[in-house]
Amino acid sequence: MKRLVLILGMAAALAWSMGRVHGQQAQASKVVFASPDQAKFTEVGKGSSMAPIWGDSNMEAHATFTKFEPGFDAGMHTHTNDVWLVVIKGAYLYKDDAGEKRVGPGDFIRVPGGHKHWSGGDKKEGALFYEEGSGKFDLIPAK
Repeated sequence: MKRLVLILGMAAALAWSMGRVHGQQAQASKVVFASPDQAKFTEVGKGSSMAPIWGDSNMEAHATFTKFEPGFDAGMHTHTNDVWLVVIKGAYLYKDDAGEKRVGPGDFIRVPGGHKHWSGGDKKEGALFYEEGSGKFDLIPAK
């Protein structure tokens, strides 16, 4: 439990600092508290779901809690906008031309907009992570 509180604290600090850097002054002037245990997740694709924290992932810069079911495979893809994430539980699996990464609890990864990569969830635990995007969220399958 202490580890989860520490991870959520790190995610909140990261959200605040990234929001300030990305011009989210309106959000930065408010206190935002969110818990993945109380979040309302909506399926966004088979095996993945998101719960809003601030902003609207369909339209603008945003933050969400995101879940990948065990073994989830997003395939090779890109995003129009930059995406940052901090894993809370399980593992976010990442692969690009430079190799593979297992992003575990407390770990951070930034994926620049337009960067071709593969992502998925740990086969046993899936993944739960805090995700922030610099603009609308999209997933563009790679050719």
